[in-house]
Amino acid sequence: MKVIPLHKNESALINKAIKHNREAQRVLFEMHAPKMLSVCRYYIKDIHQAEEAMLNGFFKVFKNLKSFKGKGSFGGWIRRIMVRESISYLRYKKQVEFLSDADVSSSDNSASIQTDLEVNDIQKLIDDLPEGYRVVFMMYAVEGYKHHEIADALNISEGTSKSQLFKARKMLQEQIKIVNKTNYGTH
Repeated sequence: MKVIPLHKNESALINKAIKHNREAQRVLFEMHAPKMLSVCRYYIKDIHQAEEAMLNGFFKVFKNLKSFKGKGSFGGWIRRIMVRESISYLRYKKQVEFLSDADVSSSDNSASIQTDLEVNDIQKLIDDLPEGYRVVFMMYAVEGYKHHEIADALNISEGTSKSQLFKARKMLQEQIKIVNKTNYGTH
């Protein structure tokens, strides 16, 4: 077995992995798996289900590795696959429900609230959002997707995407106010 040096050249590893070199695939997996598990976890509450989605995502990464053209980062390419895989997983498990409402204006999207919450506390609040709210919120606020991209990815209208984001933000703001008041006596 050939040992890959500590300072790994990612493009060399990718080329070896394309040729089905299992060691190169393992190294690429180990380099990116922790971050990609976090990406899947943003969308899927249960860590075991998030891990399953991540593993399915990596299967697709290695199956489609030849299609990576080197434009942009390899990590970004994997991340897009993980986001799509997480959404597909939720759909397959029928866990995503988008609450239909009239189009909500996105003019209030800039509202913010000050908080001293830890990352884990914020993740818990995001986890408690209804699935549709959480998926749209994560795609927009964390992944940087535009509403038309979210609508295309989730097979919903742009208005529904905007509505879900508006409601997710409002719900998070209300929950943060409650936590701040409980923990710090502030609002």
